[in-house]
Amino acid sequence: MNDRKLDRKIRRDAAKVKKDLGALAEDSAARVSNVEDNISDATTHAKAGITTWVEDNASKMSRELGKLSGDARESMVGAAATLKKDIGHGLSQYNTKVQEMADKAPGGLSEQAAKYPWVALSITVVAGFLLGMLIRPARQAPR
Repeated sequence: MNDRKLDRKIRRDAAKVKKDLGALAEDSAARVSNVEDNISDATTHAKAGITTWVEDNASKMSRELGKLSGDARESMVGAAATLKKDIGHGLSQYNTKVQEMADKAPGGLSEQAAKYPWVALSITVVAGFLLGMLIRPARQAPR
């Protein structure tokens, strides 16, 4: 081959390489764009999935807490009603016993207590002090 033909061949090959490199660059850019779009779509789907999951679990937890607080409230109301009934019954028994003791007391103590409430209060305070001294454990002197 002579120099001219060689030059032409080199130019044609260079133009072909340049054209192929241009096509390769366009294909690479298109692929990068597709990868970016796929990453964007995957991120959007993942974000939507996580958001849905969090919202679902939050609402489920809220329902469970509401149910739990409702159950606790019902238990407390039931316990309070039972306690109120038991206290009322106990006080009724106590009042009955105290009334029986007052009726049996000599000197018309029950009539005197009804006429003079300060007498009944004084007797109750004295009885409370006596009962407190009996029930309270003995104190030991410090060593």
